[in-house]
Amino acid sequence: MTTDTSNGVNRRNLLKLTAAAGFAAGAASLLSAKTAAAEETLSLKGKRIGISTAGTDHFFDLNAYNAQIEEVKRLGGEPIAVDAGRNDGKLVSQLQTLIAQKPDAIVQLLGTLTVIDPWLKKARDAGIPVFTIDVGSANSLNNATSDNWGIGKDLALQLVSDIGGEGNIVVFNGFYGVTPCAIRYDQLVNVTKYFPKVKIVQPELRDVIPNTVQDAFTQITAILAKYPEKGSIKAIWSAWDIPQLGATQALVAAGRTEIKTYGVDGSPEVLQLVADPASPAAADVAQQPAELGRVAIRNVARYLAGETLPRETYVPALLANKQNVGEVSKKLGIG
Repeated sequence: MTTDTSNGVNRRNLLKLTAAAGFAAGAASLLSAKTAAAEETLSLKGKRIGISTAGTDHFFDLNAYNAQIEEVKRLGGEPIAVDAGRNDGKLVSQLQTLIAQKPDAIVQLLGTLTVIDPWLKKARDAGIPVFTIDVGSANSLNNATSDNWGIGKDLALQLVSDIGGEGNIVVFNGFYGVTPCAIRYDQLVNVTKYFPKVKIVQPELRDVIPNTVQDAFTQITAILAKYPEKGSIKAIWSAWDIPQLGATQALVAAGRTEIKTYGVDGSPEVLQLVADPASPAAADVAQQPAELGRVAIRNVARYLAGETLPRETYVPALLANKQNVGEVSKKLGIG
């Protein structure tokens, strides 16, 4: 029998490759089954879990917060949930109270690092395991987060592409002390430095909480008065999408819809604007806040069961633009 070896793959090798592929597929299937089984055995029965959040006035925050509470209950635990209402003094006070109650773990959702980190350290010093969502703290055993380096890069590249690699952009940079916002901003700067014709208008704007939408509307209206000519401003960037909402409304009100807006989070009202062909909202990176909340609590259960966790657990985010926003919204279950 003659064996054809001209293409480097004879019949025997082909059979070996097929068998190997089958083994790999079977192993992947088995691994998936084991992962699913492990998920089913997770439990927080008899455990008290502290859940602290900086606030719940934003789509992302509220969904991540509620998902944590629901997941603790689903796993048989008792949630001790506190909401600081965007008040740093209250946030610190609530963390002090949680530490005094000695729960089996504490999960911190968002917050300015300089404000919360001393108290996360106190919790660890008291023997309480600390977990975080979107907080880059050395005192956290595990941080559930989106890949904010990827988010920042992808959003910046979308912006630069949309404006043809040149023009003035207005940037909201009011929360550099919040880790995800800082990373996204740094990535914007890293990308735009390779496009010397893209200029960030100085001084940068500072977004605020509360009254974010109204404040962004007012600030952008004032910017438009300084730059009345079409083409003098090409885009407006923010590290989250509530300033983007106010900025978009200001552009529509002023008849300056040639300027494009960009943000992060995937709030339903912003995704609706991205879906509108006439809206200046050009792109919004949609995170999965409820899944981030559930993942954080599952990681608490894993840790308490003796598992070793990675420093960070990433939940995928999706860049929504004019072309794919319908598909992204469908994946996220947003009508």
